[in-house]
Amino acid sequence: MGYPPTTFLIKLSTAFIFGEHRILSNFHGSIKNLNRMRSNSSFAIVALCFVALLLGCTPPTDTANSFLHDIEEGATPWAYEPQGRNNNQFSFALIGDLYSGERKGVFNVAINQLNLLRPDFILSVGDLIDGGTENLDTLRKQYDFFDQRIAQATAPLFHVGGNHDLTNVVMRKFWEERYGRRYYHFIYKDVLFLILDSEDYEEERMHEIYLARAAYIEAADGPNPELAKDMEYMSMPERKTGEISGEQSAYFEKVIADHPEVRWTMLFMHKPVWQREGENGLSRIETALGSRDYTVINGHLHNYSHTIRNNRDYITLATTSGGQNPNSDMAFDHITVVSFMEKEPIIATLRMDGILDKSARIPGATDDMCFQASKCK
Repeated sequence: MGYPPTTFLIKLSTAFIFGEHRILSNFHGSIKNLNRMRSNSSFAIVALCFVALLLGCTPPTDTANSFLHDIEEGATPWAYEPQGRNNNQFSFALIGDLYSGERKGVFNVAINQLNLLRPDFILSVGDLIDGGTENLDTLRKQYDFFDQRIAQATAPLFHVGGNHDLTNVVMRKFWEERYGRRYYHFIYKDVLFLILDSEDYEEERMHEIYLARAAYIEAADGPNPELAKDMEYMSMPERKTGEISGEQSAYFEKVIADHPEVRWTMLFMHKPVWQREGENGLSRIETALGSRDYTVINGHLHNYSHTIRNNRDYITLATTSGGQNPNSDMAFDHITVVSFMEKEPIIATLRMDGILDKSARIPGATDDMCFQASKCK
C-alpha cells in the first residue's frame, strides 16, 4: 500500500531535510503513487507547500565541531579556537604483563582506569594468564577469569600472545581455538598494525623449551632456589628473545608490501625478538619495513625501557599487575596511551598510581596496593 499524498510529501520532506535516505527506501510503491496523486486535487496544493518548505528552510547547523561565542571583535580570552577531532584522529591503550606474579586487584584497577581514558581499543603485549600447563580445565578457568575481567572494559581488546599464554603445543592449539590466529594484522584509520607471535617455534623445539622451563620453575620454587640459575632454561636464547618462524616473517613481508602508503606502522610482540641475532629474529621484517615510519612495542621484561634502533622507537613496556623487581625504578604498573592526531604517534606512559578519578582517588584501589615495588619495600 502506498501513502496518501499529504503523508507522502510530509515524510518525503522530512527525509530530504534530515538526510534520512533510509526513510525514502521504505516508501514501497511511492513512485507509482505519484501518477495517481497528480490527479488528486489536493496534490497540487500540498506540492506547492512542499516546494515552499524546501525553499524557505535553512539546513540545520552542524554544531558538533563548531566553536560558538558572542564576541564579535577585539581581543578574545582564548588563545585560538579549538578545532575538535577529525576523522583521522584516534587513540588506543596498551597494557603490559599481568604475569609472572600477578598481584591481586591491580588489573581490576587498570580496567577502571582504562574506562576513564576511553581509548578506541586496547592492545595487550601478552602474558594474560599464568599458564605453563597442559591441563585444559586449568587453561579454561584461567582464560575465563581473564575474559570476565577484560569484559568490564568499554573498549575491545586485541590479543597478543606471551610465553605464559603459549608455553606448549597444547596451549598454542587452545589459543587458536579460543582467539584465532596467533599473528595477524589490521588497519585502523590508515595505520597498519602488525601483531607478532614471539613464541613461534617448531613443535619439537617448543616442547624442549617447555620441559626446561618447567624444570627451572620447580627448582626455583623448591628448597634450594639458588640452583635454578644454573639450569638449562637460563641459557636458552628463546627465554629472553623468543623466535619468529620463516613462515611468519614471509606473512608480514607480504602484508608490508601490500600496504606501502599507510601513514604509520605499529609492531607489537611479547618478547623483544628484535634483540635476537641471526635467523628467526626481526631482521627480515625490519628489512621489509625499509624507510617507512614505524614503532616497535613489546613486553616480557617487566622493566620499562626506550631504545632508538634504525632511527625508530623500540619500547619495552613494564607491567600492568605483573611481578616487579624491587631494585628497579623502571619496574612499575602503567597504562600506555598512543594517540594519532596527524601522522606520527604521540605516546604517553601513564603510571597507574597517577591516574585518578574525579574524587582524586585511584579508582578501585585499596590502601594496601602497591604499584611500584621499589617504593613499597
